[in-house]
Amino acid sequence: MNRLTVELGERSYPILIGQHLLADASNLAPYIRGRQVMVVSNETVAPLYLQKLLAGLAGCELERVDHLELPDGEAFKNLDTLNRIFDALLERRHNRSTTLIALGGGVVGDMTGFAAASYQRGVDFIQVPTTLLSQVDSSVGGKTGVNHPLGKNMIGAFYQPRLVLADMDSLSTLPPREFSAGVAEVIKYGLICDSEFFGWLEANMGRLMARDPEALAFAVERSCRDKAEVVAADERESGRRAILNFGHTFGHAIEAVQGYGQWLHGEAVAAGMVMAAELSRLRGDIPVALVDRIRQLLAAAELPVSAPEAMTVDEFLDAMAVDKKVIDGRLRLILLRELGEAAIVSDCSRDLISEALLRCGAV
Repeated sequence: MNRLTVELGERSYPILIGQHLLADASNLAPYIRGRQVMVVSNETVAPLYLQKLLAGLAGCELERVDHLELPDGEAFKNLDTLNRIFDALLERRHNRSTTLIALGGGVVGDMTGFAAASYQRGVDFIQVPTTLLSQVDSSVGGKTGVNHPLGKNMIGAFYQPRLVLADMDSLSTLPPREFSAGVAEVIKYGLICDSEFFGWLEANMGRLMARDPEALAFAVERSCRDKAEVVAADERESGRRAILNFGHTFGHAIEAVQGYGQWLHGEAVAAGMVMAAELSRLRGDIPVALVDRIRQLLAAAELPVSAPEAMTVDEFLDAMAVDKKVIDGRLRLILLRELGEAAIVSDCSRDLISEALLRCGAV
């Protein structure tokens, strides 16, 4: 087992990465301060891993362990589903010392974290991510929330977990499309802050896509280490942390226009990273050769590298106008200065953004 720490002073917490972690009470007990636990999962993950987690919790000397299964998918990441968590907590009389445990992917983690941030003005929670995307991205850093029909993750809170427990065994049951979606976020770290890692991914993408255990463990740990360092430097995204959104403004527009769940988050981010790279090239910051390398690596991970068919430039721009990164009427985009270095840019003209979108398949 590997152990990393997200350094946030009194809110610091560990990330445990390894195999056979779920059923071991010693991994969970130190981070559960009360005697009540509510496990929140979904109808896909619960049949696979809930009993293993409950076996681990059985060794934690708890008075009450409840569990709730939500419907699976980004389409259910909304306030109606969130209320199901609150209903279960209240009906089963969970108090302020309860701990919520999110067992699942990014949707479950984001909603459970937001419920924890809100229930009785804040209770503890633990992230147990079971997808590659959630292990390397959404479970780390304390971003929680739900979607609104007009924008992704527009309702939420910064709220840090007590623990992130990433059991690599859960990746063995991940469908290929979900696995590829997670690889998109792995590639992102190489682009924005870790050029050496990008080179490793180019050399080892075949091994990673084959789910070679050594390559997969290295990629998850390196990604978590990169994200932990960025989050530790800027917890609430007032500056540097925004680079983690590379490709996301374009990607969130795809998700909103196509309908949440039609494109997986990682798929939309992959296409969005190509768009951000193309815009960086049009600004003169990176060469065309780097844009080509990015496209090739994403394609090797079986990810989309262009806009959805028939999605228009105007649809992109309208959706991007309600993104969280619009401040005082100015859209902030994360672009590349060079491989391994991203920057926040707020002076891109509508015409230049439109040209980048057209070059990436928008109509």
